[in-house]
Amino acid sequence: MKLVFYSGGHDKDNLGLDKNFIELIGKKNPVVSFIPSSSYLSEQEFKVFVKHYSKFKINRFIHFPVDVPFDRIMFQEVMRSDAIHMGGGNTFYFLHSLRKAKLIKDLKAFADKGGILTGLSAGAIMMTENIDMAAYPDFDRDENTVGIKNLSALNLVDFCFFPHFKNSSRYDAVFKKYSKIKKKIIYACPDGAGIVVNGQELRFIGKTYAFSEGHKFSIN
Repeated sequence: MKLVFYSGGHDKDNLGLDKNFIELIGKKNPVVSFIPSSSYLSEQEFKVFVKHYSKFKINRFIHFPVDVPFDRIMFQEVMRSDAIHMGGGNTFYFLHSLRKAKLIKDLKAFADKGGILTGLSAGAIMMTENIDMAAYPDFDRDENTVGIKNLSALNLVDFCFFPHFKNSSRYDAVFKKYSKIKKKIIYACPDGAGIVVNGQELRFIGKTYAFSEGHKFSIN
């Protein structure tokens, strides 16, 4: 399993994660597919994505929004990519779209077969067991505008991931309390930080905080 969890932030903040991503690819002329959380304004997002990763000598990209009709040939090309990146946005809408397009099993299979899967914010949460973390805390959460009730996601890792974390007593109180009822450890990353999964290895890039059974730990 090869995964990269991006919290967010500017391009320069994520250079450490990007370098790890390029190392995971480990080949010349890779194909990287971009799945936005929504087709709305995704063309602009894709242009920014291409401009950024072109700096790493990647020049083959596929734009693949899933909340609009797509053909089977394009889908097959995406599944043959070396890496698939899932963008940020509203996590509930993103999961709803992936499930409606019946792509959950395909993305799981892509990762299981050695394809590199990366995600930014909502896209990163999508790689965990479920998207519960998108609903926390009350003062900083995604709105479930689509009314989705089944929050199960790709379930590729045995931890929870929270992006855009702010190291403050306000956030600490919420996650210490929530971690008491969760059976999995919660990794909370500020923008610019993230997690790289390479087989059994977990690599923490940038400052990361862990919450477990009511306690907070600092990593890196």
